[in-house]
Amino acid sequence: MIHPHAASQAWIRTSAIALAFTLCASLAQAQTKPATTFEPVVGQAGKDVIWVPTPPILIERMLRMAQATANDTVIDLGSGDGRIAITAARDFGARSFGLEFNPDMVALSRREAEKAGLAARATFQEADIYKTDFSNATVLTMYLLPNINLDLRPTILRMKPGTRVVSHQFNMGDWSPDDTADFSGRMAYMWMVPARLGGKWAVDVAGSQPAGGYTLAIKQEYQRISGSAGPGPTTLGLRDAVLNGDRVRFGFVDDSGRLREFTGIVNGESISGEMRAEGANPVRFSARRTGD
Repeated sequence: MIHPHAASQAWIRTSAIALAFTLCASLAQAQTKPATTFEPVVGQAGKDVIWVPTPPILIERMLRMAQATANDTVIDLGSGDGRIAITAARDFGARSFGLEFNPDMVALSRREAEKAGLAARATFQEADIYKTDFSNATVLTMYLLPNINLDLRPTILRMKPGTRVVSHQFNMGDWSPDDTADFSGRMAYMWMVPARLGGKWAVDVAGSQPAGGYTLAIKQEYQRISGSAGPGPTTLGLRDAVLNGDRVRFGFVDDSGRLREFTGIVNGESISGEMRAEGANPVRFSARRTGD
């Protein structure tokens, strides 16, 4: 006959063992079950914007407008799920970087780049775009908000002349774009960062008269330029003045009635290039800034 107390002790031991097995099994199952994967939701809140993805057809057009190539460094501000940076690397061969505030989005972007075999060419960083240096970009892409574009505009205008900037949907205020595209109301805008050209310049033309060269007074508003040339009894207005990144073109009709056309490259405080006068072979010219 089994004593009731002994039977009770045996039941407790059996129950404890069964419970231990159950807990171990549950723990093992929890360890082997994959963690929940983050999935972004259209309209989810971010630091300063909500997330709305850019359609693939518009991404391609933005990068075409910027004429992105394998020689470019593409930086996407507020890169979200990484689709712009990944497209730049996959379809254009560029080295691309995404700057994104949301760490879950950064992790998602890295997984997508890894899945596409592009982890070495499309990289992502958890970052605040207001505090992060992106001045090494040759192509800058963004889908932010109008006020953020304006906040970033002074920083963008200090970037290397010729840097191409492309924005989905929102412009840069009174900085007129150099190119636009419209996909059923979804806009893309492209700007080229202009060189700082406004001011006074002394121009020397090889083997040319007048002996003292020319002076230029150039007014600039973003990429739009105008101005005048001298010296002489008359101030000569500039003709066909165009600034495209670091490349400048202008002309004037001199006191003898000949059109002189200049094309050059702006490099900080100097300009170098070629001058063509009607009826003469082209010659080299150089210019240096003499004042604001």
